[in-house]
Amino acid sequence: MAETATTGTPADELAEVMAELAALADPKIREVNERHGDDHAVNLGKLRAIAKRLKTRQDLARELWETGDSAARLLALLVCRPKAFEADELDRMLREARTPKVQDWLVNYVVKKSPHAEGLRVAWFADPPPGGGERGLGADRRTGVQEA
Repeated sequence: MAETATTGTPADELAEVMAELAALADPKIREVNERHGDDHAVNLGKLRAIAKRLKTRQDLARELWETGDSAARLLALLVCRPKAFEADELDRMLREARTPKVQDWLVNYVVKKSPHAEGLRVAWFADPPPGGGERGLGADRRTGVQEA
């Protein structure tokens, strides 16, 4: 696995991480994931290893998210600080998330740990489909049961 340098500029670091993700892409993994509605081709164990090496990096997480690449967005969700996001930023991120895995990780790894979780849950649940009702935060927060 390639080591990502941390001494270059932020743009260099982003390019190196993106190149590392591209090098890890496996057509067989993409094929399996496409059957589930996901478009990434990176083994999630390898993705988690990159995140572990990078540690928490909010600035890099935002840059990775902005690429629009699903593997980069999953990595962003692993290296971000959930409490550092504002409610409007989380709302925008969920609306931009196009694949089930990115939506799931965003809600479970970031939004639920955010101080904005309850407000966003209420707002998303009030959205007409395909808005919030299908986004995962429509569950009753006490029981975890999806509201009708």
